[in-house]
Amino acid sequence: MAKLTVKKVEALIKAGGDKTKRHADGEGLYLVVPASGTASWMLRFTSNKKRREMTLGKVKDLTLANARADAATKMKQVREGFDPLLQRKRAEQESIKTVNDLFEDWYPTLVKRLKHPNIPKRVYTKDIAPHIGEIPLDKITARDIRTTITAINDSGRPTIANDALGHCKQLFNHGIKLDLLQGNPASAFTVKDAGGIEQSKDRALSEDELTAFFRMARENSTSFSRDNYLACALLVCLGVRKSELCEAKWEEFDLKEGFWHLPKERSKTNVGFTIPLAPEVLKWLEELKIRGFGSEFVFPSRRTSKRPHMGPDTLNRAITKLFGHEAGKKKQPPNLMGDIPHFTVHDLRRTCRTLLAKQGTPGHVAERCLNHKLKGVEGIYDQYDYLEERRDALAALVITVHKLI
Repeated sequence: MAKLTVKKVEALIKAGGDKTKRHADGEGLYLVVPASGTASWMLRFTSNKKRREMTLGKVKDLTLANARADAATKMKQVREGFDPLLQRKRAEQESIKTVNDLFEDWYPTLVKRLKHPNIPKRVYTKDIAPHIGEIPLDKITARDIRTTITAINDSGRPTIANDALGHCKQLFNHGIKLDLLQGNPASAFTVKDAGGIEQSKDRALSEDELTAFFRMARENSTSFSRDNYLACALLVCLGVRKSELCEAKWEEFDLKEGFWHLPKERSKTNVGFTIPLAPEVLKWLEELKIRGFGSEFVFPSRRTSKRPHMGPDTLNRAITKLFGHEAGKKKQPPNLMGDIPHFTVHDLRRTCRTLLAKQGTPGHVAERCLNHKLKGVEGIYDQYDYLEERRDALAALVITVHKLI
């Protein structure tokens, strides 16, 4: 078998093909030329009576001579009874020195098993890493965990404090699995040490509270922007989830026919959903289109950031500020909401459901307005989407809400 040469490697890559091809150089080394993508070097070897393969690197980054040298080193490991793949994995683990390093190793496992891995990543990046991210793994203590969850809870976000504690437990369990830690510094803490036991959420705004909230939002437009105002109005009138609205693209909307076609990829139910849009809602959307200056998103990010659309915390932060609390500020703003109990963005969705019931919308129609699956046998056999009934219900709701706000 003739060995490869630099010129032959170049020719084989240039020739390509309609499927992946492997060209042997000898001693287990192969040139891999994919149908599309970048050519690479691959090593084949046998360890514990099993045929193994491992990528050594891309051809553009590793010369033929260097690939041969690397292959020879790894084949020597095989002859000495070591598995090069295992050795590589151990070397990678040795590079995990800090909590941030551990998170970077843990995060790919979240991508594989969670539908929204960006949620724990956001909590880690924003609320955990600033406190303990740079601490070496052999120096992390339970006191550091307490400092982290206490700081989050003191900022007025008990739910996030509980979430952060849960993420820390999973993160450090991952470290134990990799034999990087002998114990989990977060294991002894419970939700009582973080944000407390969360109560069942049943907050819905009364009509008077809605009127007061939107009036205060209008009167404080410098801190509660028009985009935020319209987003809250749409949440009350459409009953959609926060992420479904904040991440919406104009391509999902048919403003001429009056429909929002929410794709299954963005729906919590993993099923596409068509939402009828009342005339007043269409006016708000037309205004947002003008305010968007050609953005593909209904609510484009107003700040320079990696996220092109409104952030997941934007509305809750704006609402909380009206109640006299602004995270990270020593001097807190005044409480403009008086005796009205605090509420969150999700409570606006619950308010929508409550108003639908109050106006006499049948329960099964109201549930479909919120894109809830019907329960039990009814949900199995009743596949009708109630589009016209939902159109009438939401149209009546918008008339009520428009009078209030």
